[in-house]
Amino acid sequence: MRSLLFLYLFVIITQVQAQNSPLLAELLAGNTDPRFRQVMDNPEKYRVQIIYTRIDRDQDNVPHFTHHTFQTGTPPYFNPASTVKLPAAILALEKLRDLPGGVTRDTWLQVDSAFRGQRPLVQEASAPGQKPTLAHLIRQAMLVSENEAYNRLYQFVGQEYLNKRLWQLGHKQVRITRRFEPNDEEQNRRSNPFRFLREDGSLLYAQPQEVSAIPFEYPQLPLIGEAHYSNGTLVPKGMDFSRANNLPLFDLQQILQRLMFPMSFSAEQRYRLNEEDYRFLYRYLSQSPGETNYPKYDEKDFYPSYAKFFFRDSTVPKQPPGLRIFNKVGWAYGFLTDASYVVDFDHQAEYMLAATVYVNEDGVLNDGKYDYKELGYPFLYELGQTIYRHELSRERPHKPDLSRFKIDYEQRIDDKRPTLKESEVDN
Repeated sequence: MRSLLFLYLFVIITQVQAQNSPLLAELLAGNTDPRFRQVMDNPEKYRVQIIYTRIDRDQDNVPHFTHHTFQTGTPPYFNPASTVKLPAAILALEKLRDLPGGVTRDTWLQVDSAFRGQRPLVQEASAPGQKPTLAHLIRQAMLVSENEAYNRLYQFVGQEYLNKRLWQLGHKQVRITRRFEPNDEEQNRRSNPFRFLREDGSLLYAQPQEVSAIPFEYPQLPLIGEAHYSNGTLVPKGMDFSRANNLPLFDLQQILQRLMFPMSFSAEQRYRLNEEDYRFLYRYLSQSPGETNYPKYDEKDFYPSYAKFFFRDSTVPKQPPGLRIFNKVGWAYGFLTDASYVVDFDHQAEYMLAATVYVNEDGVLNDGKYDYKELGYPFLYELGQTIYRHELSRERPHKPDLSRFKIDYEQRIDDKRPTLKESEVDN
């Protein structure tokens, strides 16, 4: 594998934004699927935002990006849900590089408690030897979006480092202040103590509890919906997301682009990762749950396109041959979001696509009743297929060399361990 530096030669690639692109409008207008049209004919109601990033390589294989957008000029708030797990995983690997004592992502860890509501972590049943590691937490968070794994990554990175580092990278509007458990703001500011252990159980490094001192600003947002449930009681007004996590779509797209194409950013704007870190993240952003040994997910429940919304079709769960999708999705409160880098090795095609949609026809939030299957998934699937078909048909002056994104994926071991069903996973 050629090194990242040799491959990109420290070239800074120009990024062009085409707001409300005529090309994207033409492509969207050409899809006549009824569920797709229901959303696209009323995009304000469904809070649609789309960023289609066309990638054109030059004669030196350097990528150039053009962002074609829809409704991203002054977008309304959307709940990012599990998409915040992507920056948490990336920055966990960054922070790991600063730890002394030879701690790696595969080092056995245990989590202690030092404040009200904090829970320890000693064993992880789905990990090799039942030993928790940062690598295993990242696999859980990326493959099927497990919430508890994100909570532990958030605790390790810490609220202050997580947000300050994202702001430093240029994501000024991003705010990630919540774990996915019923904590108040004081609890979310405090991270658990971590211990990293040698194979014999002796202490290698201890990270004490960290307390975030960031004074966040919480601008008041318009309420969403017509009613919501709070502590089991129906409240007859919309839900207030003013103090919730905030990750705008273009920031999410740029977080993923920075990961997949680090040399499209200046040196000070790249993640502090080495090539092994990149390869590790690429694998678990694109690997199927059914290809993975730890955790051992059930292949029927977690079919290959389960967390690939632009290709998610439960009736045809297999993806086209030669296709790999490096992405992160999120779903909560009626919002569905996906940010993807799509590679078709057979057709030498590549592009990025990010989108979010809100599907909640009854207007009630926090009731667990949303229109994901009836409307949201079909819409994102049709959007994904529209862009995919266009990308397969368009002419490219220079065929891309995509060898950097070819991964040696795992082969499922045929052992007696039970598989994890969807009902057993909190995501």
